[in-house]
Amino acid sequence: MRTPDSIDSAALLALGRQLHAQDYRFITPTPATHGCVNARAGNAWALDSRGLLGWSRPARFGDGLDDLMDTLRSAGILEQARDGWRSTLRASTLGEQLYFHSAYPTDANDAVFFGPDTYRFVRALLAAPPAGLVRRIIDIGCGAAPGAIALALRHPEAEVIAADINPRALQLAQVNAALAGATRLRTCRSDVLANVDGEFDLIVSNPPYMIDDAGRAYRDGGDDLGGALSQRIVQEAAGRLAPGGLLQLYTGSAIVDGRDTLRERCGVFLERAGLAWTYEEIDPDVFGEELAVPAYARVERIAAILLSARRR
Repeated sequence: MRTPDSIDSAALLALGRQLHAQDYRFITPTPATHGCVNARAGNAWALDSRGLLGWSRPARFGDGLDDLMDTLRSAGILEQARDGWRSTLRASTLGEQLYFHSAYPTDANDAVFFGPDTYRFVRALLAAPPAGLVRRIIDIGCGAAPGAIALALRHPEAEVIAADINPRALQLAQVNAALAGATRLRTCRSDVLANVDGEFDLIVSNPPYMIDDAGRAYRDGGDDLGGALSQRIVQEAAGRLAPGGLLQLYTGSAIVDGRDTLRERCGVFLERAGLAWTYEEIDPDVFGEELAVPAYARVERIAAILLSARRR
C-alpha cells in the first residue's frame, strides 16, 4: 500500500496547476456509472488526461501520454496495471476548483472519497450561509477537503480546520487547498473533535453513513445501519458551537418501515441540548443497489439528508 509520504506534494501541486492551465474538467460519477462507462468498447485504455486521471483507465507509454505519465511518476502516483500504468489518484472538478482524491475503484481502507455526495454536500453548504460573523470553521472528516475549501473561499478571514483521521486525506487536502488558494486553511488529524480545542461558529461534516463489511474508514458509518458516526458527530458538535453557531451535517439515513431513526434519535438529543434544528431530505433515494445486501434486508430506501442545528 502506498503511504502518504511516498506522494510528492510539490510535484502533485505542480500537476494540478498544469491541469488548471489546460482547462481540465472531470465530474466524478457513482461507482456503478464509472464501471459501466469503462466497460464500453473503446474505453479499456486511457487516450487523454480525462481517461487517465478521471476515468482511472490504464495507459501505455507510446500512446501519446508519455509526458503526463512521467509527471505522475515524479509525483509518486503512477503504478503498474496489466501491461500498462495507471494513476493511483483521480482529479475531479467542482465549480472552478480541482481536487485530487483516490482512483477508482476505491477499495483501500485509506481511500479518499469524492463523488456525487460531494457535489450535493458543497451545494448544500453554499446554499445556506450561516448568520453573523464566522471566525472559526471546522470540517469533520474532510476527506479531499471540498467542503472546507469552499467555506474557506467564502469566509477568507476565518480560521478553517480540515480534520480527518486519515493521513492520506490530510495530505491531499493540503495540496487541494493550495491549488484553490485557501491560504488560511489548516489540516488536523482528529477523530471527530478529539484533537481540536475551543468553540466554532460553523461545524460541517459529510461523514460515511453506509454499512461496509470491509470496514473502510471512508465508507463505514458504524452501527445503527450506518448512522452511529453521524449521531456521534451531532452529540460532540452540539457542545462545541459558539453562541449562534451552526452545525451542518450532510449524511444518509436508512429508512425502515417508513421510520427515519436517525432523525428520531438526533432530534431527541438536540431538543434536550436546547438547539434549534431542521432536517431535510436532499435526495430521497441514494445507493439503491445496496438494498440487495443482507444487512439492508429491512431497509426500504436510503435518504441523503441535511441536518442543521443552531445554538441559540
